Amino acid sequence: MEKVGDKRSMSRRLVALVLLLLLLPTTSRAASEYREALAKSLLYFEAQRSGRLPYDHRVSWRGHSGLTDGLEQGVDLVGGYYDAGDNVKFGLPMAFTVTMLSWSVVEYGGDIAAAGELKHALEAIKWGTDYFIKAHTHPNVLWAQVGDGDTDHSCWQRPEDMTTSRQAHKIDEEHPGSEVAGETAAAMAAASIAFKETNPHYSHVLLHHAQQLFEFGDKHRGRYDDSIGAARRYYPSGSGYGDELLWAALWLHRASGSEEYLNYVLDNAYDLNGATWAISEFSWDIKYAGVQILASKLLMEGGRDLREEQVSILEQYRAKAHHYLCSCLSMNDDDSGSNVARTPAGLLFVRRWNNMQYVAGAAFLLAVYSDYLADSGELLHCPRGSSGSEDLLSLAKSQVDYVLGSNPRGISYLVGHGGRHPRRVHHRAASSVSYKVDRAFVGCTQGFDEWYGRGGDNPNVVVGALVGGPDDKDEFSDVRGNYVQTEACTYNTAPMVGVLAKLSAKLEEQQ
Repeated sequence: MEKVGDKRSMSRRLVALVLLLLLLPTTSRAASEYREALAKSLLYFEAQRSGRLPYDHRVSWRGHSGLTDGLEQGVDLVGGYYDAGDNVKFGLPMAFTVTMLSWSVVEYGGDIAAAGELKHALEAIKWGTDYFIKAHTHPNVLWAQVGDGDTDHSCWQRPEDMTTSRQAHKIDEEHPGSEVAGETAAAMAAASIAFKETNPHYSHVLLHHAQQLFEFGDKHRGRYDDSIGAARRYYPSGSGYGDELLWAALWLHRASGSEEYLNYVLDNAYDLNGATWAISEFSWDIKYAGVQILASKLLMEGGRDLREEQVSILEQYRAKAHHYLCSCLSMNDDDSGSNVARTPAGLLFVRRWNNMQYVAGAAFLLAVYSDYLADSGELLHCPRGSSGSEDLLSLAKSQVDYVLGSNPRGISYLVGHGGRHPRRVHHRAASSVSYKVDRAFVGCTQGFDEWYGRGGDNPNVVVGALVGGPDDKDEFSDVRGNYVQTEACTYNTAPMVGVLAKLSAKLEEQQ
């Protein structure tokens, strides 16, 4: 029997919800706003560049850095990307970043081109893949990290001033690292598709490296953070290497058309957990949802001469993909505990530290699978009902709109977008005076004293950076030392590129 107190409590909650909805900024956005956000997202990757910057570099407050990387080891490792607000080049998240940028071009290259940003998207990919080619010095050798997180995090220096360790770390036959070998293979295979029309020779080179790296990672299996201890505290492999090997095989199959890689995905579906693990997150570490969605595409395309047992295995992959998507939609059983949590204002929430990486990844996978459903004419069947293509895209759009400012605080978590955005991003280069403005050397502790501890806004705006974002109550503190919320990472922004292009094109059609 319902009690009077329960009715009053429900009434108060309804009033609070109505007030919240009235306070939320409008979610109606023009195609031009998504295009602007897309352009800014791609600009961010130029702020993260390591190495000798080209003449047409657009981020004026950055200068050349890391010009002796690899020198001690006798290898040229100049280039690549810094992963976040620090000055270390971590191979695993860098490769995942390039994979997601490449997937964005593979799926939405036409939309990116229509927005006038294809050149910049390909440049962002190539800055990473050029570095991977350098780092892959032998079929069974990959230089997977430059720098040391411990010494780097004890200093607050612009990358142009670095005095911290630039020791390079590699994987080889005696020191395997299947995660980083597999992810780098996936990045180069996906990039080979992205460059196939505009630069076929480069595409061929990338595919060759991808094939070698996959063979190396599969034949010499081992966890990369066992071989590279310097990565363990910062980017440990929680999921193991099964997802990266399957991920690489799927991208190699898509890039080459070789049945060898499809057979690998089918033959290893259970041993490597691709058809068995139901996961509710997608990130630089855990790619199973991406693996399962790519495998589902093979099943949904139709017209393939697949044997009955092959179809059966791909259906197992698809069932796990549906688990992820239904989790995001809150369409799994209530008592299963497998639905992704939401903040009061509806943001997907996986964990407090850098939650926006999971939001961006989910938005991308939802958008992609929305297209797959539309192309196949199918529905997504969840324990709590069925959803169509538009339902998935609607959720993806709601997450992007939240990022761009449709949230209780009215703040854009994409830096430089809109009137209100984080001004004190946890980022060494952005928070320090530009090397172009003041070339006086900034020492290790001097940077903490003069720049990290300042109460004011950063002197430089790291445009396009997607910060960690709010907590599970939609609260956010724009404080430089609050790295859980104010640090941005390349793998946060990379999935946004494809989704923003998709939404821009979708609205352009409707307007």
